[in-house]
Amino acid sequence: MPTFQYEAMNQAGQEVKDELEAPSAEEALAKIRSLGYYPTKLRPKGGRRAAKAAASGAAAAAKRKKGTTGIGKVKVKEITQFTRQLSTLQDAGLPILRSLRILEQQQKPGMLRAILRNVADDIEGGSTLSEAMATYPKAFDRLYCNMVAAGEAGGVLDVILQRLADFMEKAQRLKRKVIGAMIYPIVVITFAVLIVAGIMVAVVPKFKEIFKDFGTSLPSITQLLINISEWFVMGKPPGWVVILFTPLGVFLFLKLLKQSKSGRYAVDLIKLKIPILGNILSKTAVARFTRTLGTLLAAGVPILEAINITRETSGNEVYARALGSIHDEIREGESFANPLRATKICDPIVINMIDVGEETGDLDKMLIKIADNYDEEVEVLVDGLVSLLEPVMVVVLGGIVGFIVIALFLPLVSLINAVSGGGA
Repeated sequence: MPTFQYEAMNQAGQEVKDELEAPSAEEALAKIRSLGYYPTKLRPKGGRRAAKAAASGAAAAAKRKKGTTGIGKVKVKEITQFTRQLSTLQDAGLPILRSLRILEQQQKPGMLRAILRNVADDIEGGSTLSEAMATYPKAFDRLYCNMVAAGEAGGVLDVILQRLADFMEKAQRLKRKVIGAMIYPIVVITFAVLIVAGIMVAVVPKFKEIFKDFGTSLPSITQLLINISEWFVMGKPPGWVVILFTPLGVFLFLKLLKQSKSGRYAVDLIKLKIPILGNILSKTAVARFTRTLGTLLAAGVPILEAINITRETSGNEVYARALGSIHDEIREGESFANPLRATKICDPIVINMIDVGEETGDLDKMLIKIADNYDEEVEVLVDGLVSLLEPVMVVVLGGIVGFIVIALFLPLVSLINAVSGGGA
């Protein structure tokens, strides 16, 4: 009877490594689950012949996988669509290998199609779906692979894939909402900057020459406008260079700063302190980590492993550090709500709901309810921010245009009055 080596998590979230005998991988998984463990890795144990076969298989796999290397990641939209389709095929009772072959043929030529082909080949060679997917992090992140592993272990892969698709669709919907809301202000501000730059370059210098010919002293507001125009065109460096490259410089500086954990923490903390925007980012982060954690717990992933995965996919270093401290407290025997309260990263209502979820044994459902509520709040806040930006932009742009008009025409009015008075 074949011997299998396995790695698993026990009920306390501790890693267990051992081996057992079973007629097949499916039987081995069933035995591991019957011991109360959550299996994370399973492989057949072999001698020299198995090692040689594994080496030749690895060489063949490397040759196969050559076509999957490329720049960037597979689009989330493609992964979401694939997940939804795979869930449907699994629910219909099709074997996983056949389902992957069908979906591979449906994909357009590209990275995802090559990855699905290689995943199917790996499964045909004896790997589980989660193990095969884990070798392609550009398409399937750790959250995805752990969810699939939980579905395989519990025999509910179709349900888990359905939850994964729902999770990714909601995340993408919120992202599109935020991006769509920001397009209008960005376009308006861009055109306003271009128009003001055109006035500074082409209009103000001509008025400067006109005022110079008259030889009269200029009002302070007009002199200020002329000084700004001269700085914009002939400054050292020119103002247009400063305005154009300052955002790029700030972006590159933040990118460099975020290479370290301390830098990421500082940047994310500053973001959370920004008025209005910080509140949106905070609620978005809470919605993300509660939805991720709730989805993992609902899939049967042990809470300590689920928190580790959530920490890595939180997208905000402030919340990642808080989840790390919560993980350590839970490992020492604490509940979830108390260490979360100590981190002060969530509103009291969130902590109270989590506390109730722990008491009733429905923590996963409560976390997803929190995520749904916060997603709705984020949408309302984004709509409110856009509504607030419109009048603010009108006032600011009106002030800029008014300043330019007054500065340019105030000397002309003075000259006209002087000429009219001299003529009388």
